[in-house]
Amino acid sequence: MSQATADIQNIFLHAVAAVHPWQLIQQNVQVIAASRSIRISGDDYPILPNTRIWVLGAGKAAAAMAQELENILIPYFPLQGVIVTKYGHALPLQQLSLLEAGHPVPDEQSVTATVKFLDIAAQVKPPDLVILLLSGGASSLLADVPPGSSLTEVQQLFQALLKSGADIGAMNTVRKHLSAIKGGNLAKKIYPVTLCTLILSDVVGNDLSIIGSGPTVPDPTTFADTLHILQEYHLTKKISTPLLRYVEKGVAGNIPDTPKPGNEDFEHVHNYLTGTNRIALEAGAQQAKALGYHVRLLSDTITGEVHAVADQLLEIARHYEGPLPACLLAGGETTLTVMGTGLGGRNQQLALAAGIALADQPAYTFLSGGTDGSDGPTAAAGAIVDASTMQKARHMQLDPLHFLHNNDAWHFFSKVGGLIVTGPTQTNVMDLMVLLITGNDPKI
Repeated sequence: MSQATADIQNIFLHAVAAVHPWQLIQQNVQVIAASRSIRISGDDYPILPNTRIWVLGAGKAAAAMAQELENILIPYFPLQGVIVTKYGHALPLQQLSLLEAGHPVPDEQSVTATVKFLDIAAQVKPPDLVILLLSGGASSLLADVPPGSSLTEVQQLFQALLKSGADIGAMNTVRKHLSAIKGGNLAKKIYPVTLCTLILSDVVGNDLSIIGSGPTVPDPTTFADTLHILQEYHLTKKISTPLLRYVEKGVAGNIPDTPKPGNEDFEHVHNYLTGTNRIALEAGAQQAKALGYHVRLLSDTITGEVHAVADQLLEIARHYEGPLPACLLAGGETTLTVMGTGLGGRNQQLALAAGIALADQPAYTFLSGGTDGSDGPTAAAGAIVDASTMQKARHMQLDPLHFLHNNDAWHFFSKVGGLIVTGPTQTNVMDLMVLLITGNDPKI
């Protein structure tokens, strides 16, 4: 392993560690014993003798968030509730029950979790306090089936959305309008009980109405928006007839739309953004400086098709004229339109696209990785690539363009090396992209 490869992996891991739930929950939740209250992000919530504290959690980081919340609260108050996370992300909990469910496509456990959430929403009453722990992945970990349709049809739609090239905002607009819990509906069902949501953002721009499909946030989108998205991404022929009819009934006003801004159901809701991509990037920047790199933090709002983003990042590197060695950092979430039959994810595809451009440029090392530790339907978080990676591919007589066009980056990096395998990180604040420039000829 080269020094640059070791450094770039070090920077990535430090960035991810900065947004681990144990740290974020500690920073945002404290018990004020003297006043018998819970302080959440600076706001105090008194706990009366007859107050029951309910904890709900959904997302890839939900188990870790719940574990740390239990450590803080259980010495003072009993808890009850249910947490749902992705398979392989379970952690031992003391008082809260835990389910694992399907991601990125929902399964029966996703439906079961939703039923449990709705059961609790029906039980709560003032002066109870409900705490929701929300992170990326919740949109599939919580899933319900609209009347007249089946889980299989919902799964088929989720799969089609994932391959369509639609961004997370568009995908979650559709998901919200096929659900009785998303798009503010959970808040509506819990009203008038006080509801506090601690949120880790996996969405560019940190739009709370999009993260986890916004179960406690007013939804500005409509059934008409949903139908437009299905048409724009050519999904009307891929969606089942019952689901399409359900959306069309919503457009016609025969099904109530999601609750909108200004609705009184949100008067009891307090949403707190506790973890972001920016926090991770700043931690990565600090580590890069400690390793001797001159840092340029580009953006935490990178979006677009992976190949366009690769071109954009390399264009910035091409025009870099600052001191060396340099570390360019960016974050966000790209999109990938799957045309091939291979295996991989957007980060591995982005790394492969960048690697092809860097094949004869030994001064550069590039990394793209998901902070959740998984990229697409693989066990890798992403990949690291440099000129030596591509040289090895040539020696093995591998054609990187073939793997790129077949969306088969995982098999490429499995053969030549470069996969980042962290296991579940228990957090999720989108993706990180790191480019090290160690030579004196930054021309790509």
